[in-house]
Amino acid sequence: MAAYKCSVIDQSGNRYKIKYSARSKTEVIEYLKQNSYTIINIDKSEGSIDISSISVKRIRPKDLAVFCKQMHVMLRAGVTIVSSLDILRQQTENKRLAEIIGRMYEDLQKGNTLSEALYYHKDAFPQIFLSMVEAGELSGNIDLIMDRLTVHFEKEYKIENKIKSAMTYPAILAIVCVVVVVFLLTTIMPTFVEMYSSSGVEFPPLTKMLINFSNVLRKYWYIFILALLVIIVSISALMKNSKVKYKEDYYKLKIPVVKNLVLKVATSRFTRTLSTLMGSGVPLLQALDTVSGVTGNTYIGSKIIEAKEDVRKGMALSQPLKQQGVFPPMVHSMIKIGEDSGSIEEILDKTADFYDEEVDTAVQRLTTMLEPIMIVFMTIIIGFIVIAMVTPMFDMVKTVQ
Repeated sequence: MAAYKCSVIDQSGNRYKIKYSARSKTEVIEYLKQNSYTIINIDKSEGSIDISSISVKRIRPKDLAVFCKQMHVMLRAGVTIVSSLDILRQQTENKRLAEIIGRMYEDLQKGNTLSEALYYHKDAFPQIFLSMVEAGELSGNIDLIMDRLTVHFEKEYKIENKIKSAMTYPAILAIVCVVVVVFLLTTIMPTFVEMYSSSGVEFPPLTKMLINFSNVLRKYWYIFILALLVIIVSISALMKNSKVKYKEDYYKLKIPVVKNLVLKVATSRFTRTLSTLMGSGVPLLQALDTVSGVTGNTYIGSKIIEAKEDVRKGMALSQPLKQQGVFPPMVHSMIKIGEDSGSIEEILDKTADFYDEEVDTAVQRLTTMLEPIMIVFMTIIIGFIVIAMVTPMFDMVKTVQ
């Protein structure tokens, strides 16, 4: 929370100085207006922190699915939103989410709506959550919205798990390979060198090269670790640059194997999210804005924004999607059927189910392909080191003979 010093005038014309703690300046202004004060000036106290200025990590889909499910059950049972939040802030296991729910509970007690309370924590929640809650309040179907969001976040959680599972085994193999190589160079190699040196064997060029590298690695190991950290931090910083991220996402769609998985994941998220939003009463243009940020690929997201502008000009959604050729032909074909039949939400939902299964297939295919590649790569690297260590032994045997 941040402390703010406020100079105000009340309805009688009296001037006051008020100190008020809030999460942002916007919240202070709303509080003062609700109490009929005329604002002269608002200054943040030194040393206080404005939470709205802090980059907040998003709540995980798994936790959001549980939260929405619990809200749906309580609202269907007739429990008010305020009482539901009061219960959940005490029962939620995720401490950060429990803290946010507690603040939302306080906001609702001050007279804010649920969507307004969520807006104060917009960095912690995906845009689809904010848009659908707002739509649910307008339609009076907030319990149904929570049910739809539960399904959405459960599907999103499953997709994330599938992607992680595809990357886990290759990552473990890579780590094992690095550990084995370091062990051979820093522990086994010096032992062999000592043995060969006492026999007066001359080292071949390949072995000399590895011995020199082994000596450098053992002597300056901390530099290698520091360099690795610098590389990781640099890459992380580069990925936060929107232009670099855009190019990376663009080139992902040019690598056949990677493209297969990336495109199917993006298509599943696009169709599922658009179906969920439109089925909840969110206007198409607003829905496309939200969907552009959930595909996991900024290049595809930019194409969705371009399609939105064409829709704004009067085109049906299926037309710009077909012209762009980013999504598989099945997507714009199914959307066209939905537009003609008036059941676009249902068609999109069925399309999302299809691509969820396609994601499963793509993950299995990628994992099946990566495993032998990683094993062959490990065999080559470790085999190269072993050969370099063993080769002088043959020369030593010849010398003895």
